[in-house]
Amino acid sequence: MPLKFLVDVGVSQKVERWLDTNGYDAKAVRAINPKLPDHTILQIAAHENRIVITMDKDFGEMIYRAGQTHAGVLLLRLDEATSDEKVRVVAEIIQNYADKLEGKFSVYQSGRLRIR
Repeated sequence: MPLKFLVDVGVSQKVERWLDTNGYDAKAVRAINPKLPDHTILQIAAHENRIVITMDKDFGEMIYRAGQTHAGVLLLRLDEATSDEKVRVVAEIIQNYADKLEGKFSVYQSGRLRIR
């Protein structure tokens, strides 16, 4: 089954467009409601079996401290990155790790991806 994504507001519209252009089933939080609380984003993603792509560290808290159900989270620690850099990183991660992302909490930082 192909990967499905829910892209959080802070990530970048370019990433949303890249996913769409490359045939991925991707929804944008900004298109649903840009003010959705994080726990609701996780609930929607889990219900629709989507991996959340986010830059918000709060998702780690919700998963590890609160034990909230999820279908996968990709946390990008790319605070100073341009939209083009974010697209490059997301493309590289999907290309190399697509089979490992579902149901996992993954963190990309300093050129490295941790999946757990």
